[in-house]
Amino acid sequence: MYIPKANEETRLPVLHELMRSHPLASLVTLNAGELFATHLPMVLHKGDLEFGVLRGHVARANGQWKNADASLDALAIFAGPEYYITPTWYPSKHETGKEVPTWNYVVIHAYGPLKVVQDAEWLLAHLESLTDANEAGRAMPWKVSDAPAEYVRQLVNGIVGFEIVIRRLEGKWKVSQNKREPEKRGVIEGLAVLGTDQSNTMSVLVAERADFATE
Repeated sequence: MYIPKANEETRLPVLHELMRSHPLASLVTLNAGELFATHLPMVLHKGDLEFGVLRGHVARANGQWKNADASLDALAIFAGPEYYITPTWYPSKHETGKEVPTWNYVVIHAYGPLKVVQDAEWLLAHLESLTDANEAGRAMPWKVSDAPAEYVRQLVNGIVGFEIVIRRLEGKWKVSQNKREPEKRGVIEGLAVLGTDQSNTMSVLVAERADFATE
């Protein structure tokens, strides 16, 4: 991934937090000479590993697990907050007109070998971990054990698990860092005025990375 230095994020706690808060990832592998992608939730486990391990599952009918090129690392892409940025928020647009639209976004690429897992106990433990992570915070969280055991067994038989021990982790936070202070303030205020959850989230991200004191 192309990452200008100003947009690079290397702090592991920050990367891991986004992967946990935005668990729906795109799993990309090379299959029979063609790129193949599946969109699925993953669970990050840290353990004793430097970058952690990702666990997930796909339908047994999904040929990605059978045909992925084992000689190449798989790629898991996690997409965070994103928002369109209009040049009308830049003071310089009104002064010189020399501004264009752009898109702010946060994204992580995780690389590592894809290991297929078909053990039923592993799969059940993974489903419980995945469910517990996403049900956390609910007044009455649903658990895998709430479903009939035979029904769960049938579901487990229809999936295949995988692990990716992360060997390389790239983070890109493109949140107006390349702009001057007046333009950054314009973006922060413009997003906040919109008042949506997405615009407010991006407004906060731009403010966090603005570093006004050093400009």
